[in-house]
Amino acid sequence: MANVLITGANRGIGLELARTYAKAGDRVFAFSRSPKDAKALNDLAASSGGKVTVHAMDVGDGASIAEGAKVVGDTPIDILINNAGVLGGNPQTLQAIDFDAWIDALKIMTIGPFRVVQTFLPNLKKAAAPKVMTVTSQLAASTWPFGGTYAYSSAKAGVNKVMQTLALDLKGDNIAVSMIHPGWVKTDMGGPNADITPEESAAGIHKVVAGLGMQDTGKFFKWNGDIHAW
Repeated sequence: MANVLITGANRGIGLELARTYAKAGDRVFAFSRSPKDAKALNDLAASSGGKVTVHAMDVGDGASIAEGAKVVGDTPIDILINNAGVLGGNPQTLQAIDFDAWIDALKIMTIGPFRVVQTFLPNLKKAAAPKVMTVTSQLAASTWPFGGTYAYSSAKAGVNKVMQTLALDLKGDNIAVSMIHPGWVKTDMGGPNADITPEESAAGIHKVVAGLGMQDTGKFFKWNGDIHAW
């Protein structure tokens, strides 16, 4: 049994990851910005036999992350999944963009994952083979030509570099750190015309994380296990 920490677990990919790990028999610390509004996640927790517990965390707020750490205490964390994300405002064009929403996106998707890893580093060090996986996007890759989405793309590109740097800095602690593109997923953000379901994405991410080792630290994966050029 692994102890798994997931941010942004209230819906979409995060919710399905929580469900997937619980079905596998793992212990899931499921974090959400507003747990009281996370009905599907609370229902999952209620039916999980104690495998899933729901807690509050706004990854864009350092104080909230610190409060979340109190819930986990000194429990070893085997797998930490940075999944929380926002679109970053709409529209995101050269002509019209919400700069406050862009700053919020950077706080949540670039700085937030760093703070989460930093805060839970003692817990990761207690695990036998700790892993950190950050859900990012192909829009973060310089190899993916797509206009607009300035806030979202820049925040995800930033977190890719942050995670690559953490992979180097944590190599001596044998903590594997990688990033993953979850696919174009049928979520509130991805829309109904996307390619795959949250269940398919979560199953793919689960498989990639299961095979993750120090030989993979710093790599950018696709949900199907392929390496994403970036």
